[in-house]
Amino acid sequence: MIYYAEVEFMIQTAHSLKEKRAVLQRMITRTKQKFNVSIAEIDHQNVWQRTRIALVAVSSSTASAEREINNALHYLQSNPSWEQLDVLREYL
Repeated sequence: MIYYAEVEFMIQTAHSLKEKRAVLQRMITRTKQKFNVSIAEIDHQNVWQRTRIALVAVSSSTASAEREINNALHYLQSNPSWEQLDVLREYL
């Protein structure tokens, strides 16, 4: 089972692309280390206060893939540097 999620964040604390990328890279690296997901920025690369991130989990069971994505999303949402705007979830 493949479980896919996109999440969009507004980074209020970023005042430049450099500040945005520092927050984003830190969270992407930590998410990869903590959870069994693939993660990447897929949109708004040149906008300094917005980002859209895609996460994918592959597992033999739907519940396992969904749990891994939900845990990763919860971790991403816990960052006080940004605010979640939108989430899209999909089974492939």
